[in-house]
Parts: sequence; structure tokens; C-alpha cells
Amino acid sequence: MKVILLADVKGQGKQGEIKEVSEGYARNFLFPRKLAVEATPANLQQLQAQKEARARKEAQELEAAKQLAARLEGRQLVIPAHAGEGGKLFGAITAKHIADALADAGFAIDKRKIQLPEPIKTVGGYRVPVKLHADVTVTIQVMVEAGS
Repeated sequence: MKVILLADVKGQGKQGEIKEVSEGYARNFLFPRKLAVEATPANLQQLQAQKEARARKEAQELEAAKQLAARLEGRQLVIPAHAGEGGKLFGAITAKHIADALADAGFAIDKRKIQLPEPIKTVGGYRVPVKLHADVTVTIQVMVEAGS
């Protein structure tokens, strides 16, 4: 019997795959647990429509990330921080501080997308990569200045 998996099933396959399984396994295990549905023409058509919708959504997200990357390219952020002698900061500049500075500049970017290897602890200029999408990464310039 051919079934369409609705969830990942260990030993069978991943969600959205069409698999050939025994009728008893399908009727006694997969169907009652809502892990699969029978591969009827209507269900196959619905699966195809879902795949197309997912592909369109991913393409839109990629395009939006590329547009945001174009707007962010070459952007320089200035972040004031309290500093002591030798340019050492009291505290550190983290990804959250950079995300807040980007939000003030009009860019809503999640702090988890900012790939800061370690917090910034001294005054100066830093190149910080921002991963907007799996395929889109942009580098921004962050200037940490002594101030309040």
C-alpha cells in the first residue's frame, strides 16, 4: 500500500515522502497515529500543492533577505559605550546591543542572526557578519566609541 508520510517516521522516511508499506502496518500503526495518509490521487494533488506553496514562500523569503542585504551592505553603526583607560569597555557590546542599534536605524533583525564570535570589549571598529538567510550573509561595520 502506498502512503504519504505526514511526519518523520523512524525507519520509513521523512515528512512528505511517498512510501510503499504493508497494509497492516499502515492500518494498525501509521493511520491511527496520524503519521500517514493513503496515497490517493486527491492526497497526491494536495501534497503537490503544499510543496509548490512551500517553494514559493522560500523564494519570497530569499528575495526579502537579498533586498535587506542590499540595504545593509556598507552600513556603519556607531555604538557609544562607557570605556576606561586603554579603550577597555565597562561591560561588553553583545549581539543584542547591535540588534538594538540596527532597530534604531530602522532594521528589524533578530539578535540570533548576528554572528558575533565573542562580545566586543574594546573601543574600535569591527566587521560583524549578519546571516539573514541560509544563502544570504552581509557584513556590517560596527564602530564602538567611548561615550555615554
